[in-house]
Amino acid sequence: MASMERKHEICSPFIPRRNALRKTSAEIVSEARQFLRVQSTQRPLTPRDGQRQLFGKSSVRADHANRPPSTFSLHFDAPDSRPGSGTRLTPLDHKPKFPVPCDDEDLFKAIPKPPTDPLEGKRGVAGARPRLRRAGSLTRLPPVDVQTDVRDRSNPGPGQKQLSAKKLPADHAEVRGSHKPGPRRTASESRIRQLDVDSGPGPTECKGGRRTELGNRDNTTRADEEAESLFWNNTVAPLLRQLESVAAGSSEGAVDRLCDLCDGLHGTLANADMLGRRCKRRSGILRTLFRLIDVKSARLNLHIAKLCLAMCVSGNNLLNICKLVFQISRSESNDMLFENNSIIDSLLAVLSSEEVSTSGEALLYCVGTLKFLSGNSAILKLLLDKNCIGVSQILIQRLHTVEESHFTIAGHILVQLTATLRSLADHPDSRSLFVSFSILPELCVVLRHHCKDQDICTNISRIYSKLSSYSECRLALAQTPDCYQLFLDLLSKHHQKQDLVVRLLFTLGNLTAKMDEARRQLFQCQGCADTLLRLYDSYQRRRREDVPPPSTPPAPPERVQDDVLVKLVRVLANMCIHPAVGPALANNATCIQLLMETLELRSVHESEELLVNVAATINNLSFYQDDSSAISHSQLSIAQLMLKLVLSSSMDAMLEATRVYGNLSQSKDVRDVIMQNRVFQFVVTLLDSKSTEMCFSACGVLTNLALDPPNRVSLSLEGAATKLVDCLRDLGAGDWQLAGQVCQALWNMIGGGAEKLLDAQESEALLEILSTYLDKEKALKWIENEDVKDFHRACWELEFLPVAQKLMKSLTA
Repeated sequence: MASMERKHEICSPFIPRRNALRKTSAEIVSEARQFLRVQSTQRPLTPRDGQRQLFGKSSVRADHANRPPSTFSLHFDAPDSRPGSGTRLTPLDHKPKFPVPCDDEDLFKAIPKPPTDPLEGKRGVAGARPRLRRAGSLTRLPPVDVQTDVRDRSNPGPGQKQLSAKKLPADHAEVRGSHKPGPRRTASESRIRQLDVDSGPGPTECKGGRRTELGNRDNTTRADEEAESLFWNNTVAPLLRQLESVAAGSSEGAVDRLCDLCDGLHGTLANADMLGRRCKRRSGILRTLFRLIDVKSARLNLHIAKLCLAMCVSGNNLLNICKLVFQISRSESNDMLFENNSIIDSLLAVLSSEEVSTSGEALLYCVGTLKFLSGNSAILKLLLDKNCIGVSQILIQRLHTVEESHFTIAGHILVQLTATLRSLADHPDSRSLFVSFSILPELCVVLRHHCKDQDICTNISRIYSKLSSYSECRLALAQTPDCYQLFLDLLSKHHQKQDLVVRLLFTLGNLTAKMDEARRQLFQCQGCADTLLRLYDSYQRRRREDVPPPSTPPAPPERVQDDVLVKLVRVLANMCIHPAVGPALANNATCIQLLMETLELRSVHESEELLVNVAATINNLSFYQDDSSAISHSQLSIAQLMLKLVLSSSMDAMLEATRVYGNLSQSKDVRDVIMQNRVFQFVVTLLDSKSTEMCFSACGVLTNLALDPPNRVSLSLEGAATKLVDCLRDLGAGDWQLAGQVCQALWNMIGGGAEKLLDAQESEALLEILSTYLDKEKALKWIENEDVKDFHRACWELEFLPVAQKLMKSLTA
């Protein structure tokens, strides 16, 4: 009779109950044990391409005939003597005639004035460094290049014609006929500019359409030209002759000497403010530099490329310089040359200034170079220090707005750029930069614009899979509008692209591992469950039907398929932790069927991580089971399938299966399955593992099994009570949740009328342990850390104390 009365005091089945309205203190403490398991997994491995190519073997562009090549020959154009932005004009047949005056002021402007002082143009040349150009003119008017030296001009003879005031041909270095005194002015230089003003309206043009300069401006121009001519003849020309002379020789140190001369020429032009398109005779410099490329030295070519880029080459010459640097970067042995040369700054400047519409292919090879170099750890840090991520953000934003006619080349550039960012994401210092420059949201925009481009999507998925493992990046991505719907759409569109699919799933798994709001937002996306389960069925069917998968980067197909399923099941396991998601998935018959099918098809030996994740998902879903749920209808089949995990040699598989049995054993039918298949013997053995997690899960199963009086006898014969006492003595003081669960199991066994489970000596030992543990000061005295002490105190008060007092009272009654 007494035993019948005690039955009503038996502890409830082992499973925490969630109160949707209010979370109790006990539930808060129990979350440390995470009954709903958050699943983690390894990041997918990105194989390194053995060869440096513009588009690797795995690229969908690999077989496209119209894609830009990785190998090519270089053909430089003869440098123009005019600015690249000018228009080449044909010579005009000129017949001198008097200008038609418009008014007094215009008439005055139309008549060229001679210099007030013939020697004024030569003043200022006597200094050590000539002043080549007025400061105000440099920012407004790039001078026209001149291919011939400035010659001594004399007054026109009586038989010579006066030069017209109309524009001269821009592509002619010399015009036949007589000249007025002083240096010749080109069309660009003959325009009036407001002196010493940085901005403002352009010059006023007379009605006849002709422009002239004021007298002092004319004098300044002649002085600048003569100063530049003198500087060229005395400084630049000798350097060019030295370059050609050394290149023509065959001495051992020729390359070193040429590199030094190139650096000297670079410095000389920079000091004289003659870089860019400001030097009239840049064509002669470029011609000499282009000839030096035939020396075929990678180190020298980098010096040449740096100087050419500093002189603002454009068009085909810019493209060929970028190709030249690209060719050098294809060999890893040349990486050290880039470390010792500021060419990276020049490449980043090209990316910042050039437009896709005019220099798209040059940008492509420029970014391709950075992609290769980013594979070197030393240069990777250099790229970060030189603000490569900030430059990338600017370029990405410009690529968003390209016209349809340039969409293809923009896609090629983005493949290289996203591959570079993928490498940069490996460096710890890059994470804050990816966040501060808003790269993660920008890449979502790229995905929307180029959702059909598998190369771009795969590269971006690799970036996300790397960075989403870190909290600050994960938060930035989670706050990006509609990123979850975007990922689901890409999973549906590219479901055959395994390396893309696995990384998107890994990213979603990271987002849902830590943030409850992410679990809700993902599940509420249109077609979320259908997309994930359809993908699950697709990859599971490949194994079931033994259909060979599409080609993927080097990895065994079975492992790739398993990796997809591992990441997908992890998303389901993490997502169903949310109280609004879990019940919906627990009632989804397709979801439960697919999970059971995986358990049936796979072995622990070949698919350990997958089966562990499946068991964890089932454990989380079984937390929400009710009489009408799909998991409740399949619980007996699930209990049978868990046998292979319990009997395996994998500790992780055993642990997850034991947790599942701890939830499912609330059902009398499942408890019968456990007893009939003698799983209880194995569960009792787990108490010897000395692992707190393993013992905790085993105690949960034993607590539920002890609800049935016939089971208590079988458990006593296996020595369950003795092992529980040992577990309490050895591990209880360090884990009060475990100590409380041990007491619950003992209470159900002893309180159910099996008082003789322990002999007198064992009962006395249990009483002594309980007496010590029930003394608060003794129980918590060895914990010094205050934060940990508060947690242990809460666990001791909420989890251990009530059931331990009840157990002790039963033993002393």
